[in-house]
Amino acid sequence: MSAVRWLVTAGLVALLGAAPSPSPTPDPPPPQPPPQLDRADVDRAVGRLDATVAELMKRTGVPGVSVAVVYEDEVVHLKGYGVREVGKDARIDADTVFQLASVSKPIASTVVAGAVGVEGWQRPVSPELPEFRLKDPWVSSHVTVADLFSHRSGLPDHAGDLLEDLGYDQEYILSRLRYEPLAPFRASYAYTNFGLTAAAEAVAAEKKVTWEKLAEDTLYKPAGMNDTSSRFEDFAANPDRALGHVKTPDGTWKPRYVRDPDAQSPAGGVSSSARDMAVWLRLQLGNGELDGRRIVAEDALTLTHHPEAVSSPPRAPAGRTGFYGLGWNVSYDDEGRLRLSHTGAFALGAHTNVTMLPGEELGIVVLTNGAPAGVADAVALDFFDVAQTGEPSRDWLPLVNAVYEQEADAGRSATDFAKPPADPAPAKAAAAYTGTYANDYYGRLTVAEEGGGLVLRLGPEPQTYRLTHYDGNTFSFPTRGENAVGPTGVTFSPDGKTVRVEYLDQEGLGTFTRAS
Repeated sequence: MSAVRWLVTAGLVALLGAAPSPSPTPDPPPPQPPPQLDRADVDRAVGRLDATVAELMKRTGVPGVSVAVVYEDEVVHLKGYGVREVGKDARIDADTVFQLASVSKPIASTVVAGAVGVEGWQRPVSPELPEFRLKDPWVSSHVTVADLFSHRSGLPDHAGDLLEDLGYDQEYILSRLRYEPLAPFRASYAYTNFGLTAAAEAVAAEKKVTWEKLAEDTLYKPAGMNDTSSRFEDFAANPDRALGHVKTPDGTWKPRYVRDPDAQSPAGGVSSSARDMAVWLRLQLGNGELDGRRIVAEDALTLTHHPEAVSSPPRAPAGRTGFYGLGWNVSYDDEGRLRLSHTGAFALGAHTNVTMLPGEELGIVVLTNGAPAGVADAVALDFFDVAQTGEPSRDWLPLVNAVYEQEADAGRSATDFAKPPADPAPAKAAAAYTGTYANDYYGRLTVAEEGGGLVLRLGPEPQTYRLTHYDGNTFSFPTRGENAVGPTGVTFSPDGKTVRVEYLDQEGLGTFTRAS
């Protein structure tokens, strides 16, 4: 669950649907209505934050949270809650750095806006990234930075993420996207970390610097965001960092995994503190200005807030359409006010949210060091409810958490490998399965006899998985990594010439052919 897709209106919607014609939007959206909130409204919502965060942490067990609120260019709330690591005393403060996951995307769009202005969004990606090609040569030569930032290239949902889980680097992943099937170009929407990453890397290549350096020079240094980085090594080296936690089967939270997102740095690799994120909120709400200094051109930044793709068509006659802009979820409420938001989630231990009402000059960022349990989104939703109506419209936590649980269950196998058939067909001798298999997309797969059973190896290092027999020529192994889906099937063809790995076959790319 490396990227994430919700919070576009007063609730949550999955980002699925069709996209309009190419960006930038020819006609800008209508101007914002006059502000409807005042300082008393905001103070009321801020005054509730401590209790809201404490309650949600108690209900979920999430160990650490940090929150920043900006109103009319003033930081009106900046506070940390809980601990950086379960079992240790170090407390979260305003300078504790968290992994932002997909909240990196609107930060990346800020960097691109600062680097290329308005016209640069229309540049084709291919001249700068020759290794990045899509299945259709015409699309490869025409897909632009804006197409990829708004997820309308035609690439499938989360294309390339499983390659990252297997340990492949960015160069390899971008070079393999040409094998992915394509939906209609600029007429479909699917959220892709590595599509956006390719666009950002193309902008950096045109500037003849790395993406990490471009982000630093264009945004982090000029804005004084000294604890913000697009390099995992900087996060890992910071002594005031929040470790990622996951919920264990016994209900406790543990820091079991380390998530290095460098391969998708523009899409999910930023780390930052609540204090730095408050600076970025001020920049966003200030139309690119910060303390009287122009950091990003106003027209270029405003363009990132325009709706570019229909990400969630209305599900009912009175339903509201959800959009995706350039790195932002975009929606409009009943009063016509623009709402910008993005959620970030790592299943290995991070959940974040940023939400803004630009017309009200109001924004909130919520950072947590736990796998998504609904806290970051629920804090933001509750905050805006209280600001606008004086009280929460509902208990948001169950609704938000259900979305994450549904997402986690979506890729699970329909087969319960823990319950094999009562009378399974026997497997063949090990020699019928052992050997090396090849796949243009996923690379090499080997099967070997080891420790009295079969093991499967995948990826560049490679990663080793012990196979458990299920029935006949079908085995299983437990998946792992950011996109783990529980046990998955491994089925060898009767003639032994191919093997299909179930969870790698979502787009028909999961069959390997025997090479030796």
